[in-house]
Amino acid sequence: MIVWVNGAFGSGKSTLVEELGSRWPGALVYDPEMVGYVLREIVAVPTGDFQDLRLWRRQVADLAVGLVEEYQRPVLVPMTLVNPGYVEEIFGALKDAGIVVHHFFLKVSEEDLVKRIDGRSVTPDDPERDERVRQWCKARIEPCTAAMDTLPGDTVFLDGELAPKELADHVLARVGRSPGR
Repeated sequence: MIVWVNGAFGSGKSTLVEELGSRWPGALVYDPEMVGYVLREIVAVPTGDFQDLRLWRRQVADLAVGLVEEYQRPVLVPMTLVNPGYVEEIFGALKDAGIVVHHFFLKVSEEDLVKRIDGRSVTPDDPERDERVRQWCKARIEPCTAAMDTLPGDTVFLDGELAPKELADHVLARVGRSPGR
């Protein structure tokens, strides 16, 4: 089983997955961003978004399938994925492999997303790069919000303004696990 936590940058995907992981012994956390970072070291990313690389999408699906098949454990995935073609490509590959995917999308107001993005730092020793990352994330708020209507019909939309523990309760209940620790 894969639990895919989707949403705009700053919506709380990683925080929710961290909370789920602490309450779900044996679950693996798989961040497809790492695949993108590796590819970025090897090949050029002309658009600046490694999701546009077909190889990224193929590797993301293949690694997710491999993790489920090899380790027979649930896999928690925090990743923004809103391009309808890319969603279909990756989720289709997972479905073709016989893997159950529970897809959640965290809905957060644009105002709160901007506050969250402005409040974080990924490279504190490089303020200019930090600002570029924040601007890149903020530029994707509107496309992420607009894409909600194109997500698969079984997507579960969650109020990303809720506390991580409460969100985790909802996710665990939805996938058939006891929400308690």
